[in-house]
Amino acid sequence: MTTEPDLETDLLGPVLADRACGDCTVCCTVLHVDTPALKKPAGVACVHLTAHGCGIHAVRPVICRTWFCAWRRVATMPDAARPDRSGLLVSLNFERQPRNCLEGVSVNVRLLPGSDAIASGMAAAVLDALCDRLVPVWFSDGSEKMLMHPANDVADLVISGDPAPAHLREEVAAWRERYRAFVPGP
Repeated sequence: MTTEPDLETDLLGPVLADRACGDCTVCCTVLHVDTPALKKPAGVACVHLTAHGCGIHAVRPVICRTWFCAWRRVATMPDAARPDRSGLLVSLNFERQPRNCLEGVSVNVRLLPGSDAIASGMAAAVLDALCDRLVPVWFSDGSEKMLMHPANDVADLVISGDPAPAHLREEVAAWRERYRAFVPGP
């Protein structure tokens, strides 16, 4: 048995004991799932989702037992940021073919259809809670995906490999070190 934390725990923190999914089933509809035990496209309700939650909760697939949104892991996110209440689903994202080193492993903040999270300030509060670590944060409103962290000047230097000016050198070096596995080789 390993005592090493998994990547999600390393980047987002452990699952918080005082935060439970409750009636929230946003992930059961919004997420794309492609595992041997369960396959479903994004935006389509899981076949096991009922009006009262998961119809096979006691025997649900491993992916459903072990996946947790960032609200369940990031203590600095507001309590009101639970996906069904906030209109935002925040998760760690793994891209099989990232366009750049900041897409390989990142946090994705998804604005759910009909959400007022931008107007209410919830999106800003969630982004504030997430943009304080060396993990890229992307925001998606359903039509466009925008990099929110690191700042554009830092991101451009990390991706390009160009020398950083003195005032950004330490920050750019930290990002490059963390994400060098995703930087294409010569």
